[in-house]
Amino acid sequence: MPPMTTPQELLLLWALIGYLLGSIPFGVILTKIMGLGDLRSIGSGNIGATNVLRTGNKSAVAGTLLLDGAKGAVAVLLARAFAGEDAAQVAALTSFLGHCYPVWLRFKGGKGVATFLGIMLALIWPVGLLCCATWIAGVALTRISSFGALLAASFSTIWMFLTAHTDAFVLGVLLTLLVFWRHRENIWRLKAGTEPRIGEKR
Repeated sequence: MPPMTTPQELLLLWALIGYLLGSIPFGVILTKIMGLGDLRSIGSGNIGATNVLRTGNKSAVAGTLLLDGAKGAVAVLLARAFAGEDAAQVAALTSFLGHCYPVWLRFKGGKGVATFLGIMLALIWPVGLLCCATWIAGVALTRISSFGALLAASFSTIWMFLTAHTDAFVLGVLLTLLVFWRHRENIWRLKAGTEPRIGEKR
């Protein structure tokens, strides 16, 4: 972690801002605007881009992926610009929590993959690019979205070490654990060999 030099009151403020940004449910908003129905009643009921894919609308998928990533990145960049690196990491963590547990949806949110990647790109862009490449490689090899997500999260701290950005290591570990926790049902299905591949119906 970087030195905690920002006053506690400001850290709490940026924690709140990060959470509120992260809790914007872009998947739900876009599918409603596009007349695709309530995303929470489609497929897995998840609010992320993978479930939006089940609507068959590629524009909605791309929009959800980009906006879910952008909200995490914006939280980091704003906190860094107006407070410092310690506030940026606090906002990164709370924006991820906001996506996973949004107050607007009774704390039933997504699994945070796009937000995780957006956070990494804004926090340490070389690590973010490597995480994106790892996610793409995992999905390309298996056609399983959750496998790509777990692979990217698992390698995030390794990429931090290899690129000498260990000041974000604690945050990286916390985010990785949260990604795994949010994917716990997927992990069981991966072990059982029943996790659906992209394009398959649940």
